[in-house]
Amino acid sequence: MPMLAALADLAHRRPRAIAATALVVAVAAAWFGSSTPSRLQSSDNDFQDSSAESFRTLDLLSRSTGVLPGPSLLIVARPGEAAVAAARLRAEPSVARVTPRAAVSRDGRLVLVTAWFRTHGAAVAPNVSQLSRNLPGLVGGPTLANEQVGRESERDLVRAELIAFPLLLLLALWIFRGVVAALLPVAAGLLVLFMTLALLRLINDVRPISVFALNLVTGAALGLAIDYSLLLVSRYREELARHGPGRAALRATLASAGRTVAFSAGTVAAAFASLLVFPLPFLRSMAIGGIVVAPLAGLVALTLLPALFALLGARVNALAPRRWQRAAERAARPDEHGGWYRFAHWVMRRAVWVALASATLLVALGVPFLAVRFVGIDASVLPPSSTARQVNDALRTRFAPGLDAPVHLVIHARTPRGVAAAVRQMPAVARVAPPERLGPRLWALDVVPRAGAMSDSTKHLVRELRRLPGVAVTGRTAWYLDTAASLSRRLPLALAILALTTFVLLFVVTGSVVLPLKALVMNVLGLSAAFGILVLVFQDGRLEGLLGYRSQGALELTQPVLLFAIAFGLATDYGVFLFSRVKEAHDAGLPNREAVALGLERTGRVITAAALLFCVAVGAFATSGILIVKELGIGIALAVAIDASLVRALLVPSLMALLGDWNWWAPASLRRFRR
Repeated sequence: MPMLAALADLAHRRPRAIAATALVVAVAAAWFGSSTPSRLQSSDNDFQDSSAESFRTLDLLSRSTGVLPGPSLLIVARPGEAAVAAARLRAEPSVARVTPRAAVSRDGRLVLVTAWFRTHGAAVAPNVSQLSRNLPGLVGGPTLANEQVGRESERDLVRAELIAFPLLLLLALWIFRGVVAALLPVAAGLLVLFMTLALLRLINDVRPISVFALNLVTGAALGLAIDYSLLLVSRYREELARHGPGRAALRATLASAGRTVAFSAGTVAAAFASLLVFPLPFLRSMAIGGIVVAPLAGLVALTLLPALFALLGARVNALAPRRWQRAAERAARPDEHGGWYRFAHWVMRRAVWVALASATLLVALGVPFLAVRFVGIDASVLPPSSTARQVNDALRTRFAPGLDAPVHLVIHARTPRGVAAAVRQMPAVARVAPPERLGPRLWALDVVPRAGAMSDSTKHLVRELRRLPGVAVTGRTAWYLDTAASLSRRLPLALAILALTTFVLLFVVTGSVVLPLKALVMNVLGLSAAFGILVLVFQDGRLEGLLGYRSQGALELTQPVLLFAIAFGLATDYGVFLFSRVKEAHDAGLPNREAVALGLERTGRVITAAALLFCVAVGAFATSGILIVKELGIGIALAVAIDASLVRALLVPSLMALLGDWNWWAPASLRRFRR
């Protein structure tokens, strides 16, 4: 690529200017982006389709009544405290309505106080945290839960960075066998992290970004930057041994590994972009973050690192014990055949059995996903220390069921009597409030079901209510059903975009039709295994003590969609690493098996190290107090680990050995597009 050659020449001519510019950008971005975590917001709307019936009905109720359908704030307290809380809430200008005795616990010791906030007026946006501190009892509800999610996300980010950075530095030191070489990926990772936070702040000022994107995007920024740096540093060492320091080594590094980084960044960005087809702000926030961070990581790797290579030259191997230096020099020699080379030949001699065994294991690990159950997001994703979570738990365990799942109806009719009477006759209904007039031929009706929001009976109730003439339904259960339907409708399009872009990018890299198709199948196998483990751990409640969470008995509804897109892109990322080196060897005239062995020799350690470092960067969010962030961090780490071990080390070389020269087949009509 001429552009990569130009970048190499620029790095050779102006290394100090590039390094100084990167330092200035890092300082400015760190200062500007430091406030980003506090600026991102959490909202129930993040997980709703604005075109769905539940959202439109909620909006209609909010505009017609001037009150957020809710309640927005819930207080669980002893009777005396409840009276005090109700009085203080009535004095708050932002509170439109208070029910001082909405429910009594089964043992009669606790009272539920509910409050509704205004949607317009002089005091629409109260300081909910400040308000809750002035109320006795346990204070929760959707509005406070959203604030607590934001604060917990900020704490998670700091905690994850404090855990990840020391581990990443130690692992990089062990992987690169030298202090200088180990510091290069960490420097690139910090620059990408700071720039990502700064860009997220700018984007958030134009289009609000969900706070849930913060952890994933920053983890991906760090992980991708380190992965790309690892690839470039490893290749530069090879070219240094071949050409010595100078322009030739830089050009050769960017022409090979640089090209791989460019395609890899495009692959990951395309995987994130597939999430844009979903109308949920949560998924679109993730997509926007990924579309920004993947090219940014590639850009930093392709500009900063070559400049540092030019400045350091052979000193890239400095500050290392002599034994480590010798090992690094041996690994960099192009004629060195080490453990991965021998392992690849061992696998290919037993190709049939290795392919069958590894594929069977992946399928077996994925079987539990067939029993997956889904749940919507609520305060139960917060840590037990948060008051919103405590109120949510109290409602489910100490009060009558259904209080956490009010169903709100809008009735288009001259009179609501017929609908109200029909609703009262439904066996899943516990209580029906008096109808409230919203306007001509427009009424509101609140219903309390007999079971919780995610129960089968409440879901069936919502479906039955929607069959009534002139009735529109909203509430948590309606939102869940609409979101599930929206995801189901858009999923085929997202998968088609993901498969097509992956196929095209891998074809450009390999010039083969067979390898991209095989990569798609292997990615699906690896991801199904990761999903199966997630079901075993989070749905079935295993490792609760070790991971510090309490199972919801299901996975959050959007998690598989998000995980599939991200992990699919990362798996393809590692496929690009391996296939590009195998093709390079094959194009040099080596037979198929020798090319596979040499490709695995040159990338096996790199892919394993990259996967390990990425797992640390993203897996650090396993310490998150927010359950869906914990699920996401562990899910991505699992998918990456499975792909780097079972798929890249076993399944890929065994299948490439079985297919032989068919690996490189392409129809005549497409051969002219090969590079």
